[in-house]
Amino acid sequence: MRRISRITVAGAATASLALALAACGGTSTSSSSSESKGDKGLAIAYDVGGKGDQSFNDAAYAGLEQAKKEFGYETADVEPTDGETDADKEQRLVSLAKQGHNPVIGVGYAYAAALKSAAEKYPDTTFGIVDDATIEAKNVADLVFNEEQASYLAGVAAAKSTKTKTVGFVGGVDIPLIHKFQAGYEQGVKDTDPKVKVISQYLTQTAEDGGFSSPDKGKTAAEGQIEKKADVVFAAAGLSGQGVIEAAAANKVWAIGVDSDQYKQDALAKYKDYILTSATKDVAKAVYNLAKSVEDGKPETGIVRGDLKSGEVGLSDSNPKFADNAELQAAIKTAKEKIVSGEIKVKSS
Repeated sequence: MRRISRITVAGAATASLALALAACGGTSTSSSSSESKGDKGLAIAYDVGGKGDQSFNDAAYAGLEQAKKEFGYETADVEPTDGETDADKEQRLVSLAKQGHNPVIGVGYAYAAALKSAAEKYPDTTFGIVDDATIEAKNVADLVFNEEQASYLAGVAAAKSTKTKTVGFVGGVDIPLIHKFQAGYEQGVKDTDPKVKVISQYLTQTAEDGGFSSPDKGKTAAEGQIEKKADVVFAAAGLSGQGVIEAAAANKVWAIGVDSDQYKQDALAKYKDYILTSATKDVAKAVYNLAKSVEDGKPETGIVRGDLKSGEVGLSDSNPKFADNAELQAAIKTAKEKIVSGEIKVKSS
């Protein structure tokens, strides 16, 4: 849907505050899509941990910033609240759509029920959800990734880098999405060196218990694995992963980051020499691409998948010790080629 007018870009903080207040006002009393102004651009509602997680949410924000710069329209990004319900999430999405934002993206699988309901109320607005949460609706794009493929490569890197023959995995929450990271990582390790032991641990059973938002929990888990001789630890734990990286640096072992290239994150700069690589998924590109498809009048819908072949998952190579290791790079290149060709089938659970 082309936009016939645009509002002058407002300050991001002002927009976020206004939307946060609107989201706290209870369930919307009106759901008519005709109320949508149709003159605002991309809006995102953050997952647990919010902006500043140096990972998943920040990648989505980068996509929003790119769209804002290129298309010159007003954007919005809204933080989650502690203990919120599906109704709270739905109200947040409805508020964004009602104000005229298009597309509206929920960052994280937890938005599935809320987004499906909001999309039904605003059929002329394109909605998107990042991560595995297939929603069958004509105006919804499911932005999903083969995280297990990037995690497999992380496993190759870990197996090639360990000196103790023990590596670790820290998952934020014990859910199918994070199982994909664990499965791919463990398979990559074992295919590379069957003698390497993998210690795996989940921080919490539910996101509400802080598995994705508690660096202290991540740090404690990593310290426990390091005590058991793990000298490479891969975290798929959102904001909690910062604690894993901190523990790795303190003990002079390797950490493997997730989602974004965490070697480049300013908040983690003092630890970067111990961030071997990161298993990335290009959430920024997926968010931007959905915004562009709406701007072009051809909105993406259905499952939109990013994988190794498309280049939307992979391993970062910012750390010179990783990038300049010829043996390691050769092993990763071979594994990537075999995954893309189908010779290696990476497990997702």
